[in-house]
Amino acid sequence: MESDAKFLEVLRQHWGYTSFRSIQLDIIRSIASGHDTLGLMPTGGGKSLTFQVPALAGEGMCLVVTPLIALMKDQVAHLRQHGIMAAAIYSGLTPEEVQRTLDNAVFGAYKLLYVSPERLSSELFRSKVQRMGVSFVTVDEAHCISQWGYDFRPAYLEIAQLRTLLPNAPVLALTATATPAVCDDICRQLQFREDAQRFRMSFERKNLSYVVRRSDDKQGELLHILQSVQGSAIVYVRSRQSTREVARLLEAEGISALYYHAGLSNLDKDTRQRMWQEGRSRVMVATNAFGMGIDKPDVRLVVHLDAPDSPEAYFQEAGRAGRDGQRAWAVLLWNKGDVKKLHRRVPDNFPDREYICRVYDALAYFLELPMGEGQDCTFELSLERFCQAFKFFPVPCVSALQLLSRAGYIDFREEEQSRSRLMFLVGRDELYRLHGLGREADGLINALLRTYGGMFSEYVYIDEQVVGEQCGLSRESVYQLLKALTHQRILHYVPRKSIPRVTYVTRRIESRHLIIGPEVYEDRRKQFVERLERMERYGETDDVCRSRYFLEYFGDASAHDCGHCDVCIARARRRLRPEDVAPRLLSLFTEGAALSTSQLRLPGVPTDVAAEALRLLVGEEKVVFRHGLYSLPS
Repeated sequence: MESDAKFLEVLRQHWGYTSFRSIQLDIIRSIASGHDTLGLMPTGGGKSLTFQVPALAGEGMCLVVTPLIALMKDQVAHLRQHGIMAAAIYSGLTPEEVQRTLDNAVFGAYKLLYVSPERLSSELFRSKVQRMGVSFVTVDEAHCISQWGYDFRPAYLEIAQLRTLLPNAPVLALTATATPAVCDDICRQLQFREDAQRFRMSFERKNLSYVVRRSDDKQGELLHILQSVQGSAIVYVRSRQSTREVARLLEAEGISALYYHAGLSNLDKDTRQRMWQEGRSRVMVATNAFGMGIDKPDVRLVVHLDAPDSPEAYFQEAGRAGRDGQRAWAVLLWNKGDVKKLHRRVPDNFPDREYICRVYDALAYFLELPMGEGQDCTFELSLERFCQAFKFFPVPCVSALQLLSRAGYIDFREEEQSRSRLMFLVGRDELYRLHGLGREADGLINALLRTYGGMFSEYVYIDEQVVGEQCGLSRESVYQLLKALTHQRILHYVPRKSIPRVTYVTRRIESRHLIIGPEVYEDRRKQFVERLERMERYGETDDVCRSRYFLEYFGDASAHDCGHCDVCIARARRRLRPEDVAPRLLSLFTEGAALSTSQLRLPGVPTDVAAEALRLLVGEEKVVFRHGLYSLPS
């Protein structure tokens, strides 16, 4: 096993840090010594270093399983900037790109290879991974493998098969949100060995103030908060329509804002995310599709206009504020209507058995699949057309498809990526006669013609990044120019997008024979309701410290009152009198010292109480105020 000195050398050489934080070194030692390891670290706790450092310090390659394409891209780009060879395989790559990356990994070209959990079921991947020098496997967002986790994903169950393919490789499981029961299930699902080790970082965020603000005018309250708290912000809402509406409201009030949801094209997502990260837009209004794997440490404010389904989801989303260690705020806007909204989500997420059977039958009719057929067949599924054809509401319909997937009848995936494709609508001769398209458009067309063939007779798959490199344009510029040329009817460009796909795991059967077991339905529904009720309790309570509420929920033994959430401040305000605070303020002064108001802060003392105590001291002439500073009388 490598020494602590080796780990510190890697840390200093590649990241410039001189020491590890909290439990980072404990996790690194454990996985480097061959122990299966579970690490619980809240958002901003530095999870990535716990596998990147031992990967670089030791022999072989670390295989990283993560569902977050944005995180894959960002971390690979960041590692390469530091001279570290890393690669990622995710949906949207061409078969040739996947094959080349896998071959390079076999030949030892990378220290870290990132893959999505869906990739693990590929025969190509399974045949290649056994020939890679995998030193250990990292499972990020490990709570997704737990049936009892708030974000269970069936594809994560494929990960356990790596234990057979890579019997000598220990597994490092990392998550930011897991209750003790979920931790036990993670270890069980990943087949942890008896000598496995667990490390838990305190979930306390000392710089993050949790606030529940009750208001019947949430949009007005949001404006007030954004005008009161400066800096970058995320505003979470429940629906795609709300992202647009709230962003437009903020723009109308002079607050720069973008919106983000899963229905946007990948290029739109990348562009908006980059503009927000670079500070060109202050506020991102988003559904929960935004945020995971986003590395922006200076977010000062996260506001939820709608409550999430669980404390885990809220804790993770709120935790995107203040990752730089500076003061930040997480605000939940709440009113009595939210209780009803939360409980309406139960039938949306767990429609009754009759409804699930109707969706199963309708799916077969829609795909024209006869009884007894379909096993291992994959179909593209237009959810919009499917729901319109059978008059299903989208949310419960998707939930029914997910339940059928968990029950083992189908494999339903919403995030399968198509590739961009293009075909010219004008002939080659007419194209050469066109004038006035502009220098950039001419350069783009020439790059397309040099790079791809057959575009005058059929659609051809293209990669905007490759084309941009050929003609000196950014991917975003290529996208905008191709859209403009499509509008001019010179070519037809179809950007890549998410296309849901359904694979029948078993042949089609009569719906009356469907078995939706308790581990798929009743047990998970009960867990879902319990989480909703815990979220409701968080919004309704005003007598439990917000931070303590989360710490106790996650089984953190260090639970205590934070002193700076809205509950603690209200309690302190009720308990503290200015005349009691005045002697404590007076003790801060030394002979000859002149202090500003910001220097006269006391932990747990609200600023208005401290200000009143100062006025008492000045009125009693125990302190004098000159030139904007306070000091003892001469």
